[in-house]
Amino acid sequence: MTLSDRIREAIALSGKSQAQIATETHKSPGAVSQWVDGRIKSLRADTAEALEKATGVRAAWLVTGRGQKLAIDKNTQPATIGLRRIPLISYVQAGCWSGGVESYQPCDGQDCLVTDRDLSSTAFALEIKGESMLPEFRPGDRVIIDPELTPQPGDYVVAKNGDEEATFKKYRPRAMDARGSMVFELVPLNDDYPIIRSDVTPVRIVGTMVEHRKYRRR
Repeated sequence: MTLSDRIREAIALSGKSQAQIATETHKSPGAVSQWVDGRIKSLRADTAEALEKATGVRAAWLVTGRGQKLAIDKNTQPATIGLRRIPLISYVQAGCWSGGVESYQPCDGQDCLVTDRDLSSTAFALEIKGESMLPEFRPGDRVIIDPELTPQPGDYVVAKNGDEEATFKKYRPRAMDARGSMVFELVPLNDDYPIIRSDVTPVRIVGTMVEHRKYRRR
């Protein structure tokens, strides 16, 4: 197998176009075409390393054809280390949310989740309790909520009611009322629990789920 054969195989394994490879390796499309067409008989070390990063195929294999081919298992990828700490709050705290000003940072004296998501300063996490959202959401799972994200049909949301305690449900808009406000339903995934309608029970959306964390149970 020639160098160009190996480069073509690496690009095919990556699932990317030659134009994408050119962008990610900071090379011109013409240079990539030369690699693929066999007009280049060797690769500089920095170029081989750039190709490894772009394709997931080891630089040493690209250059020599020997050793392990894949830099990573294609079913996995390195996890990004989270830098943002999201406070884990209670349903009562979420129910007391009044809109736009709460910030539970910097997690002093409370549990936190760490994420790499770019979320608003008011984002918070809740631990699922009860069985109303089974089977998708089990007690002990945790969800991250962003109050500044407007829910779309089918999103999962946290809402507050007059009891000053939050609830976590699926959001389903129904129609506009006479005042021009959206009537929506909060839908449990477990059929044993009732649907809440905003025109029957006063409820207000607190925020939209952006992340769901499941924890393996033995």
